[in-house]
Amino acid sequence: MAELFKLRNQVKHYEWGSSEWIPRLLGAPNNEGRPWAELWMGSHPAAPSRLILNGSETGLGELIAGNPAYYLGEKGAQYGALPFLFKLLAAEKPLSIQAHPNKAQAREGFERENRMGLAPDAPDRNYKDPNHKPEIICALTPFIGMCGFRPPAEIRLLLEGFLSPAPLLLREGFSPLLAAVNNDEVPSALRNFTTALFGLPAAVREELTRFILSGETEGAEATAAGGAAARNVSAAQWELMRRFAELYPGDPALVSPLYLNLFSLEPGEAVFLHAGILHAYIHGLGIELMANSDNVLRGGLTPKYVDVPELLKILDFSPMKPEILRPPPENPCGAQNAPAVRFRYPAACEEFSLSVMRGAGGKTSFRETGPAICVVTRGELIAGEGEARFKQGESFFIPARGGDSKPPEFRGNFTLYAASLPTP
Repeated sequence: MAELFKLRNQVKHYEWGSSEWIPRLLGAPNNEGRPWAELWMGSHPAAPSRLILNGSETGLGELIAGNPAYYLGEKGAQYGALPFLFKLLAAEKPLSIQAHPNKAQAREGFERENRMGLAPDAPDRNYKDPNHKPEIICALTPFIGMCGFRPPAEIRLLLEGFLSPAPLLLREGFSPLLAAVNNDEVPSALRNFTTALFGLPAAVREELTRFILSGETEGAEATAAGGAAARNVSAAQWELMRRFAELYPGDPALVSPLYLNLFSLEPGEAVFLHAGILHAYIHGLGIELMANSDNVLRGGLTPKYVDVPELLKILDFSPMKPEILRPPPENPCGAQNAPAVRFRYPAACEEFSLSVMRGAGGKTSFRETGPAICVVTRGELIAGEGEARFKQGESFFIPARGGDSKPPEFRGNFTLYAASLPTP
């Protein structure tokens, strides 16, 4: 039977994180009160997981490097390292709007910035590695995000509704954006719209912030709440724009709820994002799985570096409404010792696969054969003949399993999320 290695993971304390959600899941004290934004599970050099091997602590990457064929399997060994990065993500405040490059764009950008002599941690560096970064986000609590451009005609109607009570300076300042989306060539319309958005003059950006935070929007919000025509901005969109304006005054992406699709996830629901898709996670605790990369091109709602020309090079200017991926219900009859509910979230990606298992007391086999990292998000899991126990918040690594090896067996009442290399 495959070995199981319990992991000790590192936390990223970004400003947008929560001081409660990840510590509560892990059962860990947060004595300093710092925000816990992400917990990384994997071998990425920026925050590699650690484990105990033969009585000594070592890094997960070092373990794998000692015998890639054994730990990653034949398919995984082609990558030379674990090809995915698994995270707990706690967004109490909105993350920056961002997109990620495809493989060719990442390779070219990484090599170009190396030739320019940019340091790996330079604030104006876009490409930290030569890899792409498709990702999937799965909610552990109710989760709100934005993802993908709306169709140009819809953007135009929403902007017109937003601007109808606005002062003249703002209406005139936004006229290039309205002209851009009044175009039957959809990719050109969205590209020109994005270019015009980032070209808004400082005076217009200041007026945009003032208008959103002023009482002048109350009439428009009341109209939206009363169920007026589709061109009117919804109360939820007004609320988000006001929140963004309080956090990032002067940012042109304050109106992002009008050009990006909003989505809401219930626990267990997920969204997959491929390269070039503008997105932002706004609020909630989730599981995030991605290719082993840290390449981010930002598109607003951030004090960090925004490279508009580079962003325009990698964006997918096609309308995209996110598909909500939903697993089957958990043991709906409440039977004791029932078979585990299993579900693999569909994702068009060769480096990773996300699956969920929900145990109801009975014994079940872990079917994924590629190398995997598992994290228990509810209850307690008992694994293998040695009956290793993993409680809520704990995680472990399972090496790749050959054709003749026995799969690990789990039992208990638990929910487990597994990141693994896709296999049939």
